[in-house]
Amino acid sequence: MARVDRGLFLRALAVQALAVGVLFAVLLALPLGGDFFRAYGFAIGPIAWALCSLVTAAVLSLPRGPALLAALAGGAGGFIVGRLLAGHTTGLVAALLVFAAFCGGYGAQRDGATA
Repeated sequence: MARVDRGLFLRALAVQALAVGVLFAVLLALPLGGDFFRAYGFAIGPIAWALCSLVTAAVLSLPRGPALLAALAGGAGGFIVGRLLAGHTTGLVAALLVFAAFCGGYGAQRDGATA
């Protein structure tokens, strides 16, 4: 069974959640209106999510490629949960957990390869 670096999981979860929260606050502060997000949210959300994953990668010294792959996995999981099953907020939580698990799994794999 694949191992997960618990420390990296928690750090990735915290940094990604903080990055998403800050970006969310900035976007809400802009005078764009709700119609803007309803019309373009399908594009803005994934772009913002990917940019936040690059911030997380930089903060945690992770390679950008695996961080973007983690963002893709988290985004897909979040979409399935949020759009198809339980709502946007629950989807965001699922996306954060999948993203962090992917990063933690990468960390465990990386550490195991160097040990």
